[in-house]
Amino acid sequence: MASNPNDLENEVKRLHAQVAALRQLLDVTTWLNDTLLSPDPQPERLLSTIMDAAAGLTGCESAAVLLWDENRNELYFASTNSNNPNAPNLIGTMVPMESIAGTIFQSRLPHRVDNVAADIRHYKDVDKDIGFQTRSLMGVPMIARGRVIGVLEVVNKKRPPFSPRDEQVLMMLAQEAAVAIEVARLLMALSTANRELSEVDRLKDTFISIASHELRTPLGIIIGYATFLKEDASNSETAEYADTVMGSALHLRSILDSMATLRYMTTNIADMHLEPIDLATLRSDLAAEVASLPGAAAHDIQLYEPVNGLKIKADRARLMLALGNVLDNAVRFTPAPGTITIDAKPRSHEVWISVQDTGVGITAENIERMFDEFFQVENHMTRAHGGLGIGLSVARTVIKLCGGRIWAESQGLGRGSTLTIALPQVP
Repeated sequence: MASNPNDLENEVKRLHAQVAALRQLLDVTTWLNDTLLSPDPQPERLLSTIMDAAAGLTGCESAAVLLWDENRNELYFASTNSNNPNAPNLIGTMVPMESIAGTIFQSRLPHRVDNVAADIRHYKDVDKDIGFQTRSLMGVPMIARGRVIGVLEVVNKKRPPFSPRDEQVLMMLAQEAAVAIEVARLLMALSTANRELSEVDRLKDTFISIASHELRTPLGIIIGYATFLKEDASNSETAEYADTVMGSALHLRSILDSMATLRYMTTNIADMHLEPIDLATLRSDLAAEVASLPGAAAHDIQLYEPVNGLKIKADRARLMLALGNVLDNAVRFTPAPGTITIDAKPRSHEVWISVQDTGVGITAENIERMFDEFFQVENHMTRAHGGLGIGLSVARTVIKLCGGRIWAESQGLGRGSTLTIALPQVP
């Protein structure tokens, strides 16, 4: 039986329309992806493109995007491409959950309403407020990561009624739109967080700069007077008081030095002077460093025996600063009498320098955070160990600038810890 030519012609037209719609959807998807990858996603442009595509693909006068406000628990008009001069007044308007849009949002299902006047769910205040007449409406949920984030609506079908194809196309567009909007939101949140972090870093640098500059002069005076009092003390009690004052002042100065060093290291990378360092020479430097640390004499310090000819590449002065901070950390967090073992062994193209202690240990959740600036393992109100919490941060910065790595290991609280520094080995 021969097919009706008119039927074939209609089928061809239908297929052509579907292909055209899919091509337009593909173009919109490509544009959305390109926009999201740009430095400035511009959410307003995203919404505008989505609405223009929605109205064009379904043959409607205009479209609107309604989004869910999680803070206020409200569905509101986020954007519309209506030519009505009063349409901008819609932006931010809350929509009742009993409305058609509210029903779509809650049911997660598309709705086609070819005669809005006969539907009691239609929120008539919108038309009244902007002097508009909604004759027909179709809306679909916008779902991203399994969560409804809003509703995409098209109004006033030019050649009613709405068809299943209209619904299918709008659903496909809504899926793309939901993902694009969610990604844009995340990018904006990330951008805001980065700006806030930059401001925090700026304030921190300003504080360090002011503190290290303004406190050095009075500290110098205090240390000078304490030295004078100690030398001129007529009794042991006065000398002891002077010692206490001088010790506290020197401790504060060391904190300021660490703060200034951390700031300097992050802003003057070009000043690094990398050179070959013999492990035998480094051992002598480490022995002198350990001897100068308060409290080190109460521990059994075991130093490695150097391998002949083994060398590392680093900035010597700054490497000693880093190792000094690591050793100071081990001494302070190891109850006396304890054991602190300093070892150095070749590993492939690196040399691993480890500092192992029998101290208080550290929990798994804090193992990485211990290298963060100003991080304190203990509560600041009850902690028993001193320090500002930047020594290991300085060490990490120095080691990275030397082309190395640093990490910590611990079996848990009360079981000690090991900090390992891996530096490039000189062939």
